[in-house]
Amino acid sequence: MIRAVIERLGSLTAVLLGVSLVSYGFVSLTPGDPAYTILRAQRQSPPSDAEVAAFRADHGLDEPFVVQYVSWLSEALRGDLGTSYYTSEPVTTLLLESLPNTLELAVAAMGVSLLLAVPAGVASAVHRDTWIDRTSQLVALLGVSMPNFWLGYLLILVCSLWLGLTPAAGSGTLGHLVLPAITLGTGLAAVVTRLVRTSMLEVLEEEYVRTARSKGVRERLVVYKHALRNALVPVVTIVGLQFGFVLNGAVIVEVVFQRPGLGTLLVDAVFARDYPIVQGVVLVTAFVFVVTNQLVDLAYVALDPRVDRGGDRA
Repeated sequence: MIRAVIERLGSLTAVLLGVSLVSYGFVSLTPGDPAYTILRAQRQSPPSDAEVAAFRADHGLDEPFVVQYVSWLSEALRGDLGTSYYTSEPVTTLLLESLPNTLELAVAAMGVSLLLAVPAGVASAVHRDTWIDRTSQLVALLGVSMPNFWLGYLLILVCSLWLGLTPAAGSGTLGHLVLPAITLGTGLAAVVTRLVRTSMLEVLEEEYVRTARSKGVRERLVVYKHALRNALVPVVTIVGLQFGFVLNGAVIVEVVFQRPGLGTLLVDAVFARDYPIVQGVVLVTAFVFVVTNQLVDLAYVALDPRVDRGGDRA
């Protein structure tokens, strides 16, 4: 067990190092000089060459790429992700202020997706090749094909502007969370619905399910007590992996609904050439993604005792 934990920590560290190196490299290759862009935005006028040179020297932008990366990494390992070029605020502080809003949206979106997907997938499998099955698959196909930003603007138009049911933008109340969660959770619900259907169809053909039915166990207990538990094992894996993609999707959804969060922070930082914030958001997102994968492994073991601690069937 200790060896497995050490191996997981090692892989987590390797992934984060790789992500930080690649993202730092891509950010450095972004067209435009952050010194010129930020100074011009702050002063509302073009800066002089001397001012640009001084800014670059103060922030280490005149150093070679390797020196910049090693310097940033050494500080990051001590918990210091640098300061914003634009506001001079610590990046860690900005991330801690934004992360709860993004996690709130991601968790709400996951909840919406499961509330929609599990009943729909089970009903589709139980009523295979009926109008219920075909309708469920059609709705799932529409959900996969529909872009998040388009659905978000459509929900704002109908629910906020026409019906006045929810706020169109902002955060702070449950009403502000409803439309973003539905927007972000719909795409994932479509994927999970099809997975639940496929998994349930396989489990319903298992011998123990037929045995339970032959003993006169009620169909509802057969489906929801015996079959659904085992059918959810692969679903947990996909849902856990999709959590990272939900965080990425939050970037678009937060911009559409003007919600404060990592997505809004990242977009603003990209346009402002505020590289420390961009790097910090990427690193935090990668960390959450990797940690989620580890939690998925634990949930896998809890749902299926035949899976041992190392991830293999006993």
